[in-house]
Amino acid sequence: MTAEVTVYWRPGCPYCIKLRAQLRLTGTPYRKVNIWRDPDAAAFVRSVADGNETVPTVRVTSAAGHESVMVNPSLARIRKALAGRGTGAAG
Repeated sequence: MTAEVTVYWRPGCPYCIKLRAQLRLTGTPYRKVNIWRDPDAAAFVRSVADGNETVPTVRVTSAAGHESVMVNPSLARIRKALAGRGTGAAG
């Protein structure tokens, strides 16, 4: 299994812009999903963010298959999750 990072974002979000820039600068591959264009993605974000559409919300699946979902995480936290030492639930 390959590691996977999905960033749920929305246009105009400065936190999303910052995180995506950090991921690009470190060469961390990721998939981006605009929650304003994808109702299912928006519902997922609400399900892990206490009913709010808080972005960036990031889902990481490590190469070992461990999944972590994080709301507004740091780059360090994402990298830790990629290494298989994730945090599990959102927060």
